[in-house]
Formats: sequence, structure tokens, C-alpha cells
Amino acid sequence: MRAKSVACLIRMTAEAPPPTNRVHFVSLGCPKNRVDSEIMLGHLQDASMTVTDEAEDADVIVVNTCGFIEDAKKESIDVILEMARHRTEGRARRLIVTGCLVQRYAQEIASEIPEIDVLLGNGAYASVAEAAQSSSLLPVPRIQIEPPRFLHQATTPRVNTFLPHSAYVKVSEGCDQKCSFCAIPSMRGLQRSRPIHDIVDEVSTLGARGIVEVNLIAQDLTGYGTDLTPRASLAELLRSLGGVDHVRWLRLHYAYPRPFSRALLEAMAEEPKVLPYLDMPLQHIADPILKRMQRGRPRRFIERLLGDIRASVPEIVMRTSFIVGFPGETESEFKELLDFVEEQDFERVGVFRFSREEGTPSFDLPDQVPKETIDERYDRLMTSLAKKSRARMESYVGRRLAVLVDGVSDETDLLLTGRHKGQAPEIDGTTYINDGEARTGDIVEVEITEAFDYDIVGHVTQILFPAPPRPEHPRLEHLPVEHPRTEHSRHGHASLRVLPG
Repeated sequence: MRAKSVACLIRMTAEAPPPTNRVHFVSLGCPKNRVDSEIMLGHLQDASMTVTDEAEDADVIVVNTCGFIEDAKKESIDVILEMARHRTEGRARRLIVTGCLVQRYAQEIASEIPEIDVLLGNGAYASVAEAAQSSSLLPVPRIQIEPPRFLHQATTPRVNTFLPHSAYVKVSEGCDQKCSFCAIPSMRGLQRSRPIHDIVDEVSTLGARGIVEVNLIAQDLTGYGTDLTPRASLAELLRSLGGVDHVRWLRLHYAYPRPFSRALLEAMAEEPKVLPYLDMPLQHIADPILKRMQRGRPRRFIERLLGDIRASVPEIVMRTSFIVGFPGETESEFKELLDFVEEQDFERVGVFRFSREEGTPSFDLPDQVPKETIDERYDRLMTSLAKKSRARMESYVGRRLAVLVDGVSDETDLLLTGRHKGQAPEIDGTTYINDGEARTGDIVEVEITEAFDYDIVGHVTQILFPAPPRPEHPRLEHLPVEHPRTEHSRHGHASLRVLPG
């Protein structure tokens, strides 16, 4: 399964008294935005508000928007307009819109969509409960935009909306990089890292609640700690997190291709909980394009860095992403990218069409590439990647892999789904289990018997680490959006017993 999650509706799964103040929450965008949504939900719950998965049942509707690229902005506007109809025609008495789109375009949105009651920028979203409880008698400013300085702590209210055994942990906010195509610094501010002890406290709390997998995220993960006094580092953080009880997998996302210290490479290689997995967007490889992108490092540096990482962690699964159609990209520069991807044989690759974003240096660059050329290059790269993916999946057949069990398949209760160490949640495909016994949150050994374009299938041979006990408490879960899948009526006969979790 290839899942690029762009939206999640969030619902209450625990018993609750008849609600008097119901909130419907729509969260758009990346995992970093998801964490913001979870913090807002924590504040709403602390204010005794109840979450409903039906907008028509809600007294208050909150939309957390994405404003990163054009498609995300369009989707955010569409969702806001859909929710605005519930504000004018339904029972909803408040419509609150927050997130990156608001941080960039608050005045325009407020003018064009009068149904919105409150707009909260990225520096104000912790005020969501106050905004939800406001009224004509208890008014709050309609537009609340301030410099994005907010940085949550381990004690900040938060509700995990992801899998019951997996969570995202944001170790820093903002970004100091100056990439010419990116509006994140204007929406999120400069980098602000959390202290190591605070992150350890949060991860320890998650572990005590049954979280097995922690996905570390930031705008620039490898820059973690460089803004702190005294300075800290990602290597120190990984060493500290290695001692947290119950958590068994630490996964690294959104690393920037900057120098990796020997200490970081050693931590990645030596800490048993740090998975041999690294998500490091490279964006391009041709030096003229990297220079126009203001990425700060040439091709020779990137190749040397990749060599150092693979030499230090030979089993590492590398995920990266590239932009095609950046202004001035020639056919020969695109061919250089195509050849580089072939040579490096990355295990996971995402491809994005260049999106011309207002307020970024690339918006005004000359030699903008025509849309039809961008689409053609996108298709060529994706076709090349699809062929390599099938061959890679087939190489797993006959191997035994440690797999974290995510639960029963959405397709049929005769299949379990899980992920091996090289499969990040939502983006890297699925390991289907068609024979054996397991609980959600177990780490089991699976012998792979079948392979498809992006997924693999196998049976349980043994339980490696049983899921830790989880305390009984109300929990919110996401209601997944449908994602495109390939070849899903082909997992064979299943003989499964799903043990009670």
C-alpha cells in the first residue's frame, strides 16, 4: 500500500456520556501537522469537549490546514468550504480554521469565507479551546496571527490519534534552511529545539501507554539541538532515547543532508532501538539545480554522505524525495537525476512536481518549466521507480523479517497488516500476514512468501516481543481516508487468529 496521508478525521472510541459540546476535527497535511492536531485535541478534551466523527453532529468544527504546495492549499480550501456549509446550514455554531494556510493567508481567507468564526495561526493554535468556547458574550479576536514561537512540552495536553502502538514525536519546530522553493520558515518560523530531557519524558510517557514505535520528526531532524544553549545533538538524543522502557523502534524522518558527525553515525549503528531507516529528502542531484534551490551542498557532498551512511549502517533503508520541473531544469539535468536514482538504488523514493509558491525565491526565477514537461518527467521517473520496487519486493521472498503488527486489514478480517523495519507508517507499503497468531503491537517474525509492487505477504513463525500492556483509558483514533492500492485481491488463503489485545 502506498499511503500519503493528506487528511484524517478523528473520532472518539471510548464510552462517553451524552455530549453537550461536540467537536468535529479535520486534520490535513503531514505528520508534523498531525502532532499539532493532537495537541489541539488535548486542549479540547481538557476543556470537557467531546469529539464526534460526524460534522453534522458537531457544535464546533476545527480544520487544521496545510499550505505547503498548491494541491494542499486547494484541498484545504475545499474542506473549509465543505465545513462552512455545516456552519450555515447545520447545527455547528463555531467554525475554527488553523494551520499553515492560515499563517500565510489569514486576511484573504477571512475576507473570502465569512462563515469562519476564528482563524488561528501556527503560533496561536494552543488557544483552540478558548476559541471553541467563545461566543458573542465571550468573544475572542477573529484573526489570531503571531510569530510562530510556540513549542510544546512533554506536559502539554496531547491525544495520540495514530495507531495504539505507534506515535510521532516532534523534536523541534521551524527551520533555519533557506531552500528557495520552500515556504516553511515563513509559516513555522526559525528552528526551535526541545531539550533532550523533555523529549525523553514524552517518549517515556508514550512507552508507559503502550507505544512500541516512535517516529522522530522535525523540519530538519539532523539540525536538532544546534539552536540550544548549550548545544545538543541528534546523536545525544538517540543515545538518551535508547534507554526508554517499552519503546522498541525509533525511526528517523526528515533529515536534512548536512554533515553527519561520527557520533551520529555511531549512534545510528550501535543503538539497538534505532531502526536502520533514514528519511532524507535530497530534492535533486544536478549541481546547477541544487544551487538554484539554495540547498547548500553539491552532488559530491551528497554522494560522500550517502556512502558514509551506508558504510556505517549496511542494512539501512534509505527513503528520499525529489522535485522534478524546478525552474531552469534542462533535459540533461533531469537525465542526471534519473541516472542518479538508478545508480543509488534507493529503497524508497517520493517524487513531487515543482509547485510555484508565492513568497519564495523560486516563484520569480526565470525559465519556469511548462506543466506538460513537468508531468512527462514525473511519469518517466515514477515508471522507472515502479519497476525497481517490484524487484525489491521479490527479493524479500524466503526471508524472515521482524514485523510490527498494526492490526486487522481494512480489506478483510482474514488478514493482519504490519510493517517491517524498512516500512514507515502510511508511506512505505505493508506486510500482510495470512497465517499465524498475533496481537496488535506485537513484534513477530514473518517468513515472506509472496511479493507485489509495493507490498509483501507472509506467515508468522514466532513472536519476538509481545505487545506491552496498555492502561485502560479513553483514546482517540483516526478514521482513515481511502488510499490508492495495487493488486489487493491476491493474498491467498488465510488462516489467522487475532488474539485479544
